[in-house]
Amino acid sequence: MLLSLAACSRSEVFRHEAFVFGTRVDVAVYGKDQAEADAAAAAVLREFDRLHRAYHAWEPSELTALNAAIARGEAVEVSDELAALLKDAQHIAAVGDELFDPALGALVALWGFHTDTFVPTRPDPDKLQALLAARPRMADLVIEGNRVESRNPAVQIDLGGYAKGYALDRAAAILREKGVANALINIGGNVMALGRKGDQPWRVGIQHPREPAPIATLPLYDGEAVGTSGDYQRFFELDGERYAHLLDPRTGQPARGTQSLTILITAQPNAGTLSDGPSKPAYLAGDQWREHTRRFGIEHVLRIAEDGSVEVTRALRARLQFVGSVAPKLID
Repeated sequence: MLLSLAACSRSEVFRHEAFVFGTRVDVAVYGKDQAEADAAAAAVLREFDRLHRAYHAWEPSELTALNAAIARGEAVEVSDELAALLKDAQHIAAVGDELFDPALGALVALWGFHTDTFVPTRPDPDKLQALLAARPRMADLVIEGNRVESRNPAVQIDLGGYAKGYALDRAAAILREKGVANALINIGGNVMALGRKGDQPWRVGIQHPREPAPIATLPLYDGEAVGTSGDYQRFFELDGERYAHLLDPRTGQPARGTQSLTILITAQPNAGTLSDGPSKPAYLAGDQWREHTRRFGIEHVLRIAEDGSVEVTRALRARLQFVGSVAPKLID
């Protein structure tokens, strides 16, 4: 998670909060009067609500209708938007060696994460092994125009590791259409900046995964986005062991080896989307995280390993201000 940091009078920044995508979202608008800021932020929050309803993984939605058709072995016509999202998610999965694979919705459900109030429990071993044997993958999807079908009926799409980034890009587009040049959008730790906050850049804090404080802060410039994958947001503890919602498709188990991994995407098309999905394969790759960020052309990365040690690429280190006595290992 990333934290937006206040640095100027409240009268200059108008903030709007909501709870969408299973997390807190915050839209901060600078440099507009309150009426204009309220109208622009309200439009963004309406769009978030639309996306939440359209692509919810377990409540009735266009996505659950698609999943039901796949389970029946049927093809279905989907919206232009969903077809485009599926194609893009399919590409991200392929580049990341399918470590991040939205086709694993059934696995997420087995672990009990398809609910807002889950009960800590381990999945049935037989069901888990059967699903691993079925090996559902985004590559199983056949997308022709708006027609979608799957070669594998075990595929169940869950866009939870992708949709927040896409929502950032949609929010940025809406704000610009409304004439907002300076804003900060935060969706549960995926953050995008537009413009500046007065005479300075927006600044965010990178949450420490084991302490209620940031480990570092960094400036965000116009069009940049930053996202974190970690084991400290959606998780449960059972018999003294932590089980996070980021699941390894190779084992069917919650990923081990990394507490959190943060990536910064410099200004480019779809920066928001790139701040979300591509952080997942790097997180799941453990000590091989740098190889996976290189595949997506990502040079700004901070990783906190399972033992609490900190690694950071030289490019991101130049932007960070660490809090306290952190001695990170520099990675090229």
